[in-house]
Amino acid sequence: MGRRSERLSRQGALAGDAGEGDVIQVVSRAFDVLRCFEGHEARLGNLEISNRCGLPRSTVSRLTHTLTRMGQLVYLPRDQKYRIGPSAVAMSASMMKGAQLRSMIRQRLQEVAEQLPGTVGFVVPDRFHLVYLQFARSASALGLHEGTGSRISMASTAAGAAYTAALSPEVGDAFIAEMEREAPEAAKILKPRIEANRQSLRERGYVVACGLWSPHINGLAVPIWAPQYQTFVVITIGLLSAMYDEQRLHAEVAPLMLELGRSLGSLVEGAEGDVFNNRISRKPVAMAVHNNNKPIHSEGVNELEAGTRRARPARSLRAGDGRR
Repeated sequence: MGRRSERLSRQGALAGDAGEGDVIQVVSRAFDVLRCFEGHEARLGNLEISNRCGLPRSTVSRLTHTLTRMGQLVYLPRDQKYRIGPSAVAMSASMMKGAQLRSMIRQRLQEVAEQLPGTVGFVVPDRFHLVYLQFARSASALGLHEGTGSRISMASTAAGAAYTAALSPEVGDAFIAEMEREAPEAAKILKPRIEANRQSLRERGYVVACGLWSPHINGLAVPIWAPQYQTFVVITIGLLSAMYDEQRLHAEVAPLMLELGRSLGSLVEGAEGDVFNNRISRKPVAMAVHNNNKPIHSEGVNELEAGTRRARPARSLRAGDGRR
């Protein structure tokens, strides 16, 4: 009886572990479904969602049913489609508090945009993409037109190059390894350039990407460590390549963007979580960061950079391992 009880106990423990893994996978897939509603299309059916996120239609059907019961989605019987529900809107509004700070960020972006005929953006990582939280452009801006909420590629943009280059080698390499598994085509673009991007960031404080996203667009980006997010945010600019070649980016654009980085870095460092209302109340640990004469204070344990999800436990990385 003793051995039988021990065996049943082990089986129960394994079942519990599997159940926990299933819950984590379900949560991940639920967010994949919600991400499908980003962009201009406000109404999607199960088949459209399945095609967008690559999940079986039966799985999508169960997820949309559950998300509807939670208020994250609303079902439209006439269209037989879903749209974002009141709970998701309320959650987004709660997370996007800090209108005054965002207004200040927007003002700083606009100051640079008035001097350069491009789109200046403040972006945050979301797995293998980045999302515009704020943007600015002058009336004479041509070519690149992004807006708040727009998603751009991590692999083929200056912003993505700067973000991945800013990660510590350990975290950055793990991120690319995950990208190779889940988005291999994107990894083929990013991986060969990672060391050159890291060197550029060490030596200059910024990264450029010329003609990578589009042959007509050249970009430059500066990463900023955000203590309250425990990740990097990025300021980036896209300009017509016919007007701004790489030499002109270094000579004319880089000084303005580096100054913008210092200005926004001070705002973000003192924000205390107001942009995302994601406050982390832990004892600050001073960390010296390149291209900044004063230390930026990180808070507590770095739970990996946003978007760098991988199998090993995040808590195995101490504060500072995810930044340079």
